[in-house]
Amino acid sequence: MKKDNIVIALAGNPNSGKTTIFNALTGSRQRVGNWPGVTVERKEGKTDLDGRQVTVVDLPGIYSLTANSLDERVARDFIVQDKPCLIAVVLDASNLERNLYLSLQLMELKAAPLVLVFNMIDEVEEKGMSIDLDGLSRLLGIPIVATAAKKNRGIQQLKKVLAERIGLDALTPADIPFRYRENTEFAIERLSSRLEKDPVLGQSSPSRWLAVKLLEDDREYLARLEKSPLRNALLEDLGVLKKELEKSIGYDLETALVEERYGFINGIVKEFVKTSWGLEDRLSLSDKIDKVLANRVLGLPIFFFLLWLIFKLTFDVGGFFVDHIDRLFTALGSQAATLIDRLDAPSWVASLVEDGIIGGVGSVLVFVPIIFFLYLAISLLEESGYMARGAFVMDKVMHAMGLHGKSFIPMVVGFGCNVPGIMAARTLENPKDRIITILITPLMSCAARLPIYVLFAGAFFAKHQGTVIFAIYLLGIALAMLMARLFKSIFFKGEPAPLIMELPPYRLPSAKSLLLSAWHRSFIFIQKAGTVIFLAVVAVWCLASLPLGVAYASQESIVGRIGSLFAPLLEPVGFGFWQAAVALVFGILAKEIVVGTLGTLYGAGEETLSGAIAAQFTPVSALAFMVLSLVYIPCIATIGAVRKETNSWFWALFTVAYTLVLGWLLAFLIFQGGKLVYP
Repeated sequence: MKKDNIVIALAGNPNSGKTTIFNALTGSRQRVGNWPGVTVERKEGKTDLDGRQVTVVDLPGIYSLTANSLDERVARDFIVQDKPCLIAVVLDASNLERNLYLSLQLMELKAAPLVLVFNMIDEVEEKGMSIDLDGLSRLLGIPIVATAAKKNRGIQQLKKVLAERIGLDALTPADIPFRYRENTEFAIERLSSRLEKDPVLGQSSPSRWLAVKLLEDDREYLARLEKSPLRNALLEDLGVLKKELEKSIGYDLETALVEERYGFINGIVKEFVKTSWGLEDRLSLSDKIDKVLANRVLGLPIFFFLLWLIFKLTFDVGGFFVDHIDRLFTALGSQAATLIDRLDAPSWVASLVEDGIIGGVGSVLVFVPIIFFLYLAISLLEESGYMARGAFVMDKVMHAMGLHGKSFIPMVVGFGCNVPGIMAARTLENPKDRIITILITPLMSCAARLPIYVLFAGAFFAKHQGTVIFAIYLLGIALAMLMARLFKSIFFKGEPAPLIMELPPYRLPSAKSLLLSAWHRSFIFIQKAGTVIFLAVVAVWCLASLPLGVAYASQESIVGRIGSLFAPLLEPVGFGFWQAAVALVFGILAKEIVVGTLGTLYGAGEETLSGAIAAQFTPVSALAFMVLSLVYIPCIATIGAVRKETNSWFWALFTVAYTLVLGWLLAFLIFQGGKLVYP
């Protein structure tokens, strides 16, 4: 960050509404969800506060300043090292016992002035609770702003308070109302005075904060101690102080420090939070729902039934719109050809427009309604809070495969796009689990593969289209779990970590937020069709038209020759013709290009394309093609994400190799096995 730039950091627990606050402040449309781990890297946006341009940084959610996973380290390092001008701590006001812990640590760190944002205040009111914000603010010495960010309530007041706090000093230790027990404070002060004299550590962080972290055995801060010229003396002091404290307390010091913080927080809640009579004794609605949806026996069948229902409704509703859009593109292609003919333009212009642009791009865009309704359903699961339950009910299955339920969240994110799914693996604390999750996430059926499934399932399994595509999605999950088990036994031996994750309360999302979320994600697909896919299909059209003098899209064209090189490899799996080979080769750039390429080679319109597909494939070879499209080499962007997140070309190339071999073997088994059953 530039020194002259005013930077405000948004920190807080996962699922506290930070990203919703960020969107409200900056006008951005970053993805939000009612489940932990939606933000896995810091996001930046601009806002105007009292005439000043300010950078707002949305940090990944963290429960404390002890970093156990990559996303937590991103947040902690930004706060400690980048030193923002102001930190707005976003809290779920309905769960202050948990949320205030991070706030207390930030007060101890005194890295920057603080503003506490009590978000979801509407839920507090709906529960019959009240919070004495003024009294709590006076006690802590920090301004508190109540917001309900989804309803845009309190945002203007928040902007006003943020503007007032810019440029002020952070709290000093004397200002903080929280103190540890007497002997702990003595140890902190003694160690702190030593650290102040250290020429290395004394300059990096406040000495009191360093003392607390060293007493907690924080690995990051102990590693810093190794560079200190006073290392031996400090370690000796630290050892003596810890031994004395633990002897007087009777158990480990880290637990004692955590308990003292929570003791202070519990006192705050009792003093400043009032509840209606008998509210504590009533089982919450979320708990009642979880007795069914998160049940050990019923949870998993319900989860898969809901997934099947999503696909069933998506294709029943979306298919209606697909048919109308398909007829629109078919008519558009005919009208364009007629217009070009009237203008006496060269024949290649008509071919480029009708076969290349409309045939290629149009064959992809016709599936936008299905993608929109699928995203709408996924957004409903995310924002309602059910997605976290999906990870919870899958935990037992994932454990059998060597992982835990938290790994399932990146896999589900991969249903939209594999790249953010891979990035979502940052939320995993165990490095081995993280790499395994990254390696298996490309097996999830992303939205880019969906047009392939819809095209082939519509051509051969029209009456059971939704069920067939649901089965393909399930196959991806099953393959991911099997490969996780294999990778765990070969590369990453060890016991899986237990699942510890937050189950957020169920919330009824607004229709507006669901529609905006689905539209935003669908619009990215449309943008891709207008850029990457457009350029790719024009390139395919050029290769199908050259060299001059050959028939368009013939085997003698350049694209035909390219396809003919790879076609023999596909003969054993049921589609050894060059058009299928070309589509799969170009599909490595982006999976949408598979359908775009077929549309360019066979002609405009989904009906025309379906007819051409039905003429060259059989039901068995079509199923083999769908499975190969699911598994074989991920797109370029996904390969790049694997390289970036593992920091290794080995794992990126390994992903390319294993998915190619696995995809071909599965397609071979399906086709050859199918021939035995249906000779």
